[in-house]
Amino acid sequence: MKVDILAIGIHPDDVELSCAGTIAKHVAMGKKVGILDLTLGELGTRGNAETRTREAMEAARIVGASFRKQLKFKDGFFQNNEEHQRKIIEQIRLAQPDIILCNAVSDRHPDHGRAAKLTSEACFYSGLAKIETLFNSKPQNPWRPKVVYHYIQDQYIHPDFVIDVSEYVEVKQKAIMAFASQFYDPKSKEPETPISSKEFLEYLNSKMALWGRAIGAKYAEGYTVSRYPGVNSLYDLL
Repeated sequence: MKVDILAIGIHPDDVELSCAGTIAKHVAMGKKVGILDLTLGELGTRGNAETRTREAMEAARIVGASFRKQLKFKDGFFQNNEEHQRKIIEQIRLAQPDIILCNAVSDRHPDHGRAAKLTSEACFYSGLAKIETLFNSKPQNPWRPKVVYHYIQDQYIHPDFVIDVSEYVEVKQKAIMAFASQFYDPKSKEPETPISSKEFLEYLNSKMALWGRAIGAKYAEGYTVSRYPGVNSLYDLL
């Protein structure tokens, strides 16, 4: 299925934590958005791969994603190599997105930065005709997304631009809480993690409020870029 935006995360819930508001907003605008999880998050302290997959599919439904796929790379041990790049290239050529949203360029979790580089390189190579890929035994056409934007995760990074998501914060919060095994639950008997506390959810809201204030909005989500974004006129920046 062709989509306008493909949001890619190395772990289930990366997308929801960082850009669910952006996804929900663009779905409401009539855009088609797909989600691609590169791993099942099987090394996570809480829950397991099966639980996180069920939670991921529910979160995708909440934000209105057209599809959610999982490539099942090895959590923690995936590599930025030809094998992994080709699998991402196949999905990019299949979905033909104009925009890619992907992991932060650096973060507390080492998987995030490695996944950012893996994904951005796959986006470039996806446009090369001499890299041949098949899907359902049929040759795929080259496809290079117009832009790659990196969402911001746990570690604070100053954004290159932010998107007003004030009207979609409740949707984002519901999508995050669909991952019940991972986040704050006072009844949970699972071990505590850096993201399972009530304070972590408050931190997410505070970060969105900080970025929102910078543009005169209540909440915003931030992104970094590898090349300058362009606009047609100054009015596109309003």
